[in-house]
Amino acid sequence: MPETTLATATVLPALPALSAQAERLIELGVHELAGLPADELRRFAEAAAALAGGDGALLAVHPDLVPASVLAPLLRRDGKPGFVVIDMPDVDRFAPCAIELPDAHLYVVTGLDRGDHMANWSPDEALPALIREERTPLLLTEGIHWVLQQPTVLERNHCFMPIGSRLRKADGTLDARTPAIWISNGTGRDGRERRDAPKVGWCWWGNRHTWLGFASATGRRFKDL
Repeated sequence: MPETTLATATVLPALPALSAQAERLIELGVHELAGLPADELRRFAEAAAALAGGDGALLAVHPDLVPASVLAPLLRRDGKPGFVVIDMPDVDRFAPCAIELPDAHLYVVTGLDRGDHMANWSPDEALPALIREERTPLLLTEGIHWVLQQPTVLERNHCFMPIGSRLRKADGTLDARTPAIWISNGTGRDGRERRDAPKVGWCWWGNRHTWLGFASATGRRFKDL
């Protein structure tokens, strides 16, 4: 297993307040995509601010309401929209794996970390380490929510994998593809016009990449309104 490299870690700007995050989702029309009134997001954000404390919580919509394929095009970098790679048409089948989501339309994710110190680890190596640290890997949709609220979290040579989402095949085994969020180089089937655009793609479960960390959190919370 590779050594952790603290020197590559980057201090990221704090997330906006939950009330500002709610307004951002409303501006993007996420509430309409989820079939939720805008005021429900606002009320939840207000109530969740006290629940989550001051640790930079992320407001998330349950993936059953707004899946990754719907969220990804809302991402922006240098004016270019996000996209899902062409060879991942089943992106929305990557579901929470060994993670219990709150039974609620809206919830907050606390204690986010991009996992730069695990760059050049494989997902197979990173997952048990996160569990030992009592951290939970992010879901793909949570990772997209993070970049929607804090675009600077995605930067060249410091992107991440949200390995809490996996695809279980018909025979019960897990697909070796693992979701990742990074920046397109505009090569191959991405197309030159997509250079520098946010990209949802995949890597193999057993492979290492020097430019991919493993995004995780301390937990997930919700509050009935």
